[in-house]
Amino acid sequence: MAKRKVVYGLVCWIGLLLGLAVCPARGEVSVGRASSPHQEYAPDSVLTHIFRAATLYATEVEEYKADLYLKGLVQIHKRNRILKYIPSMFRFEKGVDDYIHESISKMHYTAPSIYDRKILAAASTFPGGDSRFLDVVDFLKFNLYAPSIMEDKVLSPLNEESSVHYNYLIDSVAYHRDGKVYKLRITPRYPSTQLLEGSCWISSNDWTIRYLDFRGKYDLVTFHVTMRMGDTPQTKYLPQMMTLNVVFKFLRNNVEMDYSGWLDYEEVKFRDKDAEPVTWRTKDQSHYDLTNSYTLICDTTRLMHDRDSFARIRPLPLSDREDSLYRAYDKRHRVRPEDTLRVEPTKFRRNLVLLGQMGDALISSYNIDINKVGNISCSPLINPLLVSYSHRNGIAYRQEFKYNKLFHNGRLLHLVPQIGYNFTKKEFYAKLDGEYVYNPRKHGAIYLSVGNGNRIYSSVVLDQLQAQPDSTFSFDGLELDYFKDVYLNLSHNIEIINGLTLWTGVSMHWRHAVNGTPEVAERVQLKYNSFAPRVRVEWTPGMYYYYANGNRKVNVGSRYPTFILDYEQGIRLLDYSGEYERLEISAEQRIRIRGLHTIAYHIGGGFFTNRDNVYFVDYVDFANRNLPQGWNDDIGGTFQMLDSRWYNSSRHYFRGNMTYETPFLLLYPVSRLLSFVQKERIYAGILFMPHLNPYIELGYGLGTHLFDFGVFIGNEKGKFTSVGCKFTFELFNR
Repeated sequence: MAKRKVVYGLVCWIGLLLGLAVCPARGEVSVGRASSPHQEYAPDSVLTHIFRAATLYATEVEEYKADLYLKGLVQIHKRNRILKYIPSMFRFEKGVDDYIHESISKMHYTAPSIYDRKILAAASTFPGGDSRFLDVVDFLKFNLYAPSIMEDKVLSPLNEESSVHYNYLIDSVAYHRDGKVYKLRITPRYPSTQLLEGSCWISSNDWTIRYLDFRGKYDLVTFHVTMRMGDTPQTKYLPQMMTLNVVFKFLRNNVEMDYSGWLDYEEVKFRDKDAEPVTWRTKDQSHYDLTNSYTLICDTTRLMHDRDSFARIRPLPLSDREDSLYRAYDKRHRVRPEDTLRVEPTKFRRNLVLLGQMGDALISSYNIDINKVGNISCSPLINPLLVSYSHRNGIAYRQEFKYNKLFHNGRLLHLVPQIGYNFTKKEFYAKLDGEYVYNPRKHGAIYLSVGNGNRIYSSVVLDQLQAQPDSTFSFDGLELDYFKDVYLNLSHNIEIINGLTLWTGVSMHWRHAVNGTPEVAERVQLKYNSFAPRVRVEWTPGMYYYYANGNRKVNVGSRYPTFILDYEQGIRLLDYSGEYERLEISAEQRIRIRGLHTIAYHIGGGFFTNRDNVYFVDYVDFANRNLPQGWNDDIGGTFQMLDSRWYNSSRHYFRGNMTYETPFLLLYPVSRLLSFVQKERIYAGILFMPHLNPYIELGYGLGTHLFDFGVFIGNEKGKFTSVGCKFTFELFNR
């Protein structure tokens, strides 16, 4: 039974990936242009008024607080066994295709784009488990006046910079007491997951939106959202009522969700007319505490789940159909007398059930939240989405488990065991990262990291490298005696002042030769250890933050780069150990330049000094990652084509990496591909070290809902030496 379930799960995943590869292009919405004879392209004068008003109204509301009521009906049109293995999907009852979910929340918005939601009560007919598909908060972040909406996933058609991607038509004009109301028909110039299609009704009196109706598609979800704006001076810039239709289609599974939402505004504050519009650049730089804008979503153990209590506070009554879903749920879960008279299953039957559960464990993801114990989460053990490929590392598999235990006053215990296997190098990796946060207001924490690192060669090789001229240099002619590495890092972290963190600890390594033959023993020792006190200082000027639950500090981000200094001093304490010094300095930052366009960069350098006896050139900032964490695991990109042997071949280095990411770059002529591609990326990197002066790497990548893919070219001293690619599955990882 278990074996059959595992095999079936693997077949489902293979079918999943093959099905997505041949699925229709995404982002194409089946809404054509209206063909009424009176339709005409919107005049430039009207569009100018709309764009100018949108720029002003995007930050007109400085803050609001509102009660939010959401009611969703979920209907399963088609489903198969694959639906069970989709991460973060609902847990359905067998034979039941209709469900209802309700919630009452507090919404708090603070300019320029901070949305906070605190759930107060919830009622549902789902049998259990949470799903990210129930969370439609991103659709509430639908400020069409802003340059981008839905957590920066979609370009707003009312933004002048984004208008080059849209066509605008005057569908109709209605005349009211306050002036004309234009029905503006908006269509994308090409299919894309970053563009919308639909209509909005705009008043010519003040050029505000009165009603909007848009369709779009992102990842595997097609959505249709309508919003009616408020009709008072305090709420005319904000949605009052909304409807949302979401359709999830995936390998012959079809799930539809119809949501309706209602907002009751308690307080609306507008910005000072004489003040500059609020952005991150114009916020008061002397005050970075955003606690008034953030609150932690309340503990789910304190949510109101009682049906009768929820009925007393429900702002809108249920329809007959909605009420029947609750009554049907109660009927299904009512304890029947015959349930207590069932025959106890035999031992053979219990063993079959156990084997089936073990099979499910291999192909299902889990998130177990146990009161007084903590939260345990892991992804399926058999999961192709955990496999990645790169030219440098080959095929690698990674699995990660997480344990979190939140104590009173914000103290936290966080454990992350990881295992991985590199099929190309035939190496197994394991590591355990542990963190105990004892002072959450100052990020005071004790860290422990233990595992086996990359295979590495000693500094004995550096003399051989230095003796070779650049013109004849080659690793292939060298005898590289590799050592296995087991490391342990123990450290203490504290934030001295806002944005300035001091990390102190010790770093220990135990290394022994992979091939402990007499021939190797004649050249080097077979065992080397190291013990090194270590100091790491990270400084991010102008760090914004807030306090969750009044005690735990959460850093939000900064407009400035992060500067890092990492110093390590090896001392003779363990057997077979020596002395050395390592120093690395770096700066990194991710900058949003406009709309959905971002630039990330990382520059840095390092060197070893005061070397005594044999040591290992093992940098922290410039290293070959043996357990890849995903596409964006290193800010600004890494060197994808650089031979892993170069990372340990020099006593000094200087590097710089840059990544430019945008929705539209080179694929304009191939509009059908734009309906599948979410991001395009340009990569550039440069490295200076002996025998590589310089090494340059250029790349181009695509980001989709299914996978991320990049092609890279390596250039050594003006000559192109290598071409390769990197591939990672990203489906459901976001």
